[in-house]
Parts: sequence; structure tokens; C-alpha cells
Amino acid sequence: MSWYNKYIEVYEKPFSEAPQRIVNDVRNKLQITQSEEPLVTVSVIAYNEEKHLLACLWSLSEMQCKYPVEIIGVNNDSKDKTEEVFKALGIPYYNEFQHSCGYARRCGLEHAKGKYHINIDADSMYPAKYVETMVNKLEKPGIVAVSSLWSYIPDKQHSWIGLKAYELSRDLYLFIQSFKRPELSVRGLVFAYNTAYAKTVGIRVDIIRGEDGSLALGLKKFGKIAFVRSRKARAITGYGTVGADGSLLNSFAKRLVKGVRNATGLFFSKKRYKDKKSNLIK
Repeated sequence: MSWYNKYIEVYEKPFSEAPQRIVNDVRNKLQITQSEEPLVTVSVIAYNEEKHLLACLWSLSEMQCKYPVEIIGVNNDSKDKTEEVFKALGIPYYNEFQHSCGYARRCGLEHAKGKYHINIDADSMYPAKYVETMVNKLEKPGIVAVSSLWSYIPDKQHSWIGLKAYELSRDLYLFIQSFKRPELSVRGLVFAYNTAYAKTVGIRVDIIRGEDGSLALGLKKFGKIAFVRSRKARAITGYGTVGADGSLLNSFAKRLVKGVRNATGLFFSKKRYKDKKSNLIK
């Protein structure tokens, strides 16, 4: 049995259908988890995530962490019952009315009290040792940021073998890429960093995608970006952009072509990247 199986009970379901016993249990556990003097802030960003947020917070409520933690939420002007979920579970949250992951992550960072800040996406679930494993790495000298890996929720549309093959090839590519261009290997749903340095660098809000990589690029001048390969820090999530490609095969093909075109970049560091007009928020 996978660690996340029980959270699937409420994943992809309206909050009104969630059993009250689960809501009460998650709320109580979250209250116990919260610290007034946190070493690490976990901020959960959500835009129309009513059907996923409970599962995400349920997983966080059962974290096993030796460090003091605070969990906060960012409601990115959702039109569904996302805000209601935050309220029902007693999570301190902030409303960010400007849309984009950049705005939402920046809002979480601005309100973070911890020395470290961990990004959490509301459509993802995290294993019990996730936060502790990430902070363990951040506590090492010279480390200013850390990123881990993620898997996709198995379903009837994607074969188990296909998922594993896709994830294995992706993980290998990200691993190789991380030596010279770690900023291209980080992903927002599994990214943690030093709060003070991140506030100095700032999170871009003028781009559609890549605010996490841009932040990582800026953090490099302060120290090393490390990667955690342990399953203790491996999140589980929905299909997102992969699902938008139609199939794992199509997604793999598109990323393979892109990877081949950018292969030379695996061996050379880069200090600046030129923005693509298509990625700029107008």
C-alpha cells in the first residue's frame, strides 16, 4: 500500500463531500503542528483547488518533523471553495488577487516567518518526512536551496510501467542537468530555500512559467542548490502539463526533442537567460 492511498479518498472530490471526521481530524492535527517560532514556513498556494486542497493539507497534517513548522495558505483569488477549505481547516491564509504562480509564491514568501521557506502546490501530496528531509539538507553549510522529485498519481489512463519509465527518464535528465544548470532542474512544487536570500532575490511575477527557476538562478550567488533523491522527499501530484500533452508518449516525445536541442547546455553553466515573449505576462 502506498503512503498516499488514504488521501486519494478525498482527492478530486468537492469539499462538501468530504467526511466530517476527516475534516475534524486534519484540523486538529494541523493545529498541533503549528509553531509560533518556526524554523521553516510551509506555504500552500492554491487557485481553484477545492477538490485537491484537503488531500494536500491532510498529508501535511501527518508530517513527522523535528523542526518547528508553520503552515500558511495563499488563496490566489479562487472562484470555487478553496478559501472555505482553508477556513474549515484553521490554516492562516492570505488572499492574493493578482493571478500567477509568481504572485502566489511571492505572497507566501512575504509572509513567511521561518528561516527556510518551502513551496507547496495544493494539487500535490507529500510524504511524512518531506519537510524534515528538505530542511536537513538546507541546514548543511553552503546550501541555500534544495529541490526534490515527484511522481504522478496512477490512474486508468496511464499504465504503471509507462509512468515509471517516464519518471525514470525525466529524473535522470534532471539529475544530469543539475550539475551545471541546477536552475533548470528545480520545480516549484518541490522547492525549498533560505527565506532571507529569496527575499533579496525576489520572485518574478511577470512570467507565466519559470518563476522557480528564475529564483534558483538568483540564489546561486549565495551558495549551492542541492537535490534530494530520497523517496522520503518525493511528492505525488496530478498530471498538469503532462496531461495537457494528451499522453505520456506525446509528452515524452516533446520533452525528448527539447532535451536533444538543448543537450549542449548540460555541460555549460549560464548566468542569464533571455525571456521568450510567449512567456511574458501582458
